[in-house]
Amino acid sequence: MSIPGCAETYHSGQQSLRGGSVRARQGERRDQHQKVHRVRQGDIVALPAGVAHWCYNDGNEELVAVSVNDLNNNANQLEQKLRSFYLAGGHQQIYSSVQSAEQQQQQRETFQNVFRAFDENMMAEAFNLPVEIIRRMQQEDQRGFIVRVTGEGMKMIRPEEEEEYEERYQSRRANGLEEVYCNLKIRQYLDNPKEADIYTRQAGRINYANGQKLQILNYMDMSAEKGNLYPNAMHAPHWTMNAHSVFYVTRGEAHVQVVGSNGQTVLNDRVNQGDLFVVPQQFVSTIRAGNDGFEYVAFKTSSQPMKSPLVGYTSALKAMPIQVLANSFQISTQEAQNLKYNREHQTMLLPPRNVKSS
Repeated sequence: MSIPGCAETYHSGQQSLRGGSVRARQGERRDQHQKVHRVRQGDIVALPAGVAHWCYNDGNEELVAVSVNDLNNNANQLEQKLRSFYLAGGHQQIYSSVQSAEQQQQQRETFQNVFRAFDENMMAEAFNLPVEIIRRMQQEDQRGFIVRVTGEGMKMIRPEEEEEYEERYQSRRANGLEEVYCNLKIRQYLDNPKEADIYTRQAGRINYANGQKLQILNYMDMSAEKGNLYPNAMHAPHWTMNAHSVFYVTRGEAHVQVVGSNGQTVLNDRVNQGDLFVVPQQFVSTIRAGNDGFEYVAFKTSSQPMKSPLVGYTSALKAMPIQVLANSFQISTQEAQNLKYNREHQTMLLPPRNVKSS
């Protein structure tokens, strides 16, 4: 990730190690760059709107990433349309005959690198480079936007922990942008069982990434949660008071129900790995995991989302007097008491009825 105004304080030509150092070859200038972040399965990465970024897979497995953009965020000053662009790469677009002219135009805007459209002489002057180099940058590239690195691969430096600590806390001049973005974490491991925010031995766990844990999310006004439901466990009926939620299924299958504010069912179906579904703000939803369990990641349009469950010790019904419940649902006071207290020791994650929670 490259943020304008942040210092290039990391060097790929020299790496400090506990046993010594590796220096750049004689006559070769050390490469200075901003911090390179390493990500792994289960991480969430927050990228501010408009920052240039790249990703290189130096592992032995495929990297699958799910990207969510909030077009209603204050950072979007244009119409409700995703406007990302590329600085490099490209491929020949093939348009379907059934696509409208507007759809084809949007594809052109989204999937063309911006250097190709500039005058080569103006770019040569701007970069103080020979025109031939600019022409190579602008030439048609049939590799697409995911390219394979040739040769021995890219050998960039990942700073040691002590170097990261020094960079973070050393005294230096800072401008406003550095105070906001440059020193903030952009990554959080979202699948650590030891850091679960909600845990039930028989039902599963939920991990949150919000503005309190990852401060950069406060500026983006977004958050995420990772849920792991054990076989046949339930995510309690609830609504999110101040955010929409976009769910992506990472493992297993489950039965999902979503009810709108008009009391009508808007989703009543089974979802499987790779599926995506949306729960709008103040729509009530519940999930029951299948026989093999269920895992998901949910992206929310608030840095501090608030849930209001219908079941459990923090539920809206538990906060009401028994007489109110009895008269509202036309049930006896004993039935209202059972409604209110039968799940009083549980919250959000509910084990199957034949399993006692602890």
